[in-house]
Amino acid sequence: MTPDLGTTLCGIALRNPVLAASGTFAYGVEFEKLVDLNALGGLVVKGLSREPIEGNAPPRVYESEGGMINSIGLQNIGVRAFVREKLPALARLRTAVFANVFGNQVEDYLEVVRVLNDHAGLAGYELNVSCPNTSHGGIYFSSDPSLLGEVVAAARRVATRPVIVKLSPNVSAIEPLARAAEESGADALSLVNTFISLAIDARTRRPRIGAGFGGLSGPAIKPIALRLVYQAARAVKIPVIGLGGIASGEDAAEFLIAGASAVEVGTATFWDPRSPLRIAGELGAFLRRENIARAADLVGTLKM
Repeated sequence: MTPDLGTTLCGIALRNPVLAASGTFAYGVEFEKLVDLNALGGLVVKGLSREPIEGNAPPRVYESEGGMINSIGLQNIGVRAFVREKLPALARLRTAVFANVFGNQVEDYLEVVRVLNDHAGLAGYELNVSCPNTSHGGIYFSSDPSLLGEVVAAARRVATRPVIVKLSPNVSAIEPLARAAEESGADALSLVNTFISLAIDARTRRPRIGAGFGGLSGPAIKPIALRLVYQAARAVKIPVIGLGGIASGEDAAEFLIAGASAVEVGTATFWDPRSPLRIAGELGAFLRRENIARAADLVGTLKM
């Protein structure tokens, strides 16, 4: 038996449920000599802002126990340079490409979406809401259901493509935020983003990261990410995309069982750029061993 890995996400057909996550796969085209991009379930480009951002001072990355801490500072070329320099090559792909969008005010998100709306080659948008809302005193969109609902509703009114909302794990409860995103028009959720963390050099007594705090990702966060995906999937009716420490096909299967309809692979691409393809293959092998016909048959089957 050859298991069926195909699935749909917000009405978008995917070859398999394994996508390359935003932030670790550049704009996708940089990997085309290493990875068959058309064999991916999909890819999410690194975050796009209305104007270019240079990012944080180095060092930006530190390998921690069981994971990685980064503080890139959302460095990117800006949405207009993206549609001019990167999107034409992405538009030729057969795989689904999603644009990650962020800002510090609602209007920032809307301007990026408006620019992207005018160009072909994208399947949808992923809103990174783990940013401080500067017009509301620096309160994070991701931690306040009201602010989250405001930015999601505004983006949904403007967007001509499906809107995925990427939730932060740095909250006391994920369910109110998942529901706020759904009620405001989100077509799907993705979670989790990185955990705020601190690594210290005991000899210099200084942080290992130039900006001080950074975001922890990788295998160390997987058990917490699984819990949050499970809770979010039970709280909403829209699809959930799971991410957080996925490095094998069995990891991907665990997220599907927790309730995710698809997964994103991030940190694993640092040591293995082909990891999304490898993980999809390993997921297929897992399904064969377990005599499961379709990857979709795993979704939400956790026995608690």
